[in-house]
Amino acid sequence: MSRTSSRDLFAQVETYFTEYLPRQRGASVHTIRAYRDALTLLFKFVAEQRGRGVASLQLSDLDAEAVMHFLDHIEIKRSNSPATRNCRRAAIRGFFKHMLRSDLAHSLQYIRVLAIPAKKARQRPATYLEAEDVRLIISMPDRRTHDGWRDYTLLLFLYNCGARVAEVAGMRWDDLQLIVPRQVRLRGKGKKERLLPLWPETANALHRLRGMTHSDEHQCVFINRYGQPMTRDGIAYVLAKHAAAAGQANPVLLRKHITPHVLRHSCAVALLQSGTDVTVIRDYLGHASVATTGRYITTNLQMKRDAMQAFWKKAGIEPARAKPWKPKSDLLAFLRSL
Repeated sequence: MSRTSSRDLFAQVETYFTEYLPRQRGASVHTIRAYRDALTLLFKFVAEQRGRGVASLQLSDLDAEAVMHFLDHIEIKRSNSPATRNCRRAAIRGFFKHMLRSDLAHSLQYIRVLAIPAKKARQRPATYLEAEDVRLIISMPDRRTHDGWRDYTLLLFLYNCGARVAEVAGMRWDDLQLIVPRQVRLRGKGKKERLLPLWPETANALHRLRGMTHSDEHQCVFINRYGQPMTRDGIAYVLAKHAAAAGQANPVLLRKHITPHVLRHSCAVALLQSGTDVTVIRDYLGHASVATTGRYITTNLQMKRDAMQAFWKKAGIEPARAKPWKPKSDLLAFLRSL
């Protein structure tokens, strides 16, 4: 019975990662890896608690109590933040939803796991750069060299499209249309596609880059010096290098951790500041929900200041004309004597 239950667990894991996630849900490679890591940690933890190997785990071992102990463990012992804990919980929930669909005999056990609530986590404001800081970073590459032109085009494209780094890494030449209407087809999360317009400057930079690389239609646009597609880490390195160079002109940039996702945030905030409707920005960035896009509204202090000033003018309240208070000389003398 025990051996059969162990095989049942393995079969559920196998179908979840080879059938459901990639084929039915259309999950990206990065999502699959994140879910794999979460379940690996869970199985190792439960096996250790039960005093046996992972290969001997049974479906009955994965109950709500074990999952709760695991979530507490990664937060307390592994110092994971509440946000990371919630991400692990989401991955585990996905697996238990899959088991619930295919194994009704243990449905009550799975439902109890699915009922475990998320932990309230304080949402940190999104880090972004103002337009002048982004322009400074984009101006850093030496456009007289091949690598410099590639870097310039890459940074310009990241900001123009607010693209995720994985979308940029996987973009091919046949995804681009560099004549009017200038546009790009990006493949986002869940293999969802969206069309985005390109600035003339971005299209021209891409056109010149294409002439420099002599690439075919199905080749990735951004490649490294070895002719291989640039990786996520490679793109992040290029941005960090030029952000550090820009920091010599603006030291404020040196105090910020500038990643490709920061340029995505910066694109979103610039669109908001230009008066673009939040639903348009949602489609521009490829968000599944407008609630995700709304995060940028709460982030942008300048928009709040402008709204406050507009509200003040609309209210028509007269500014106070009270004379400023000045301390008497005897008070100043007292303070100097301390």
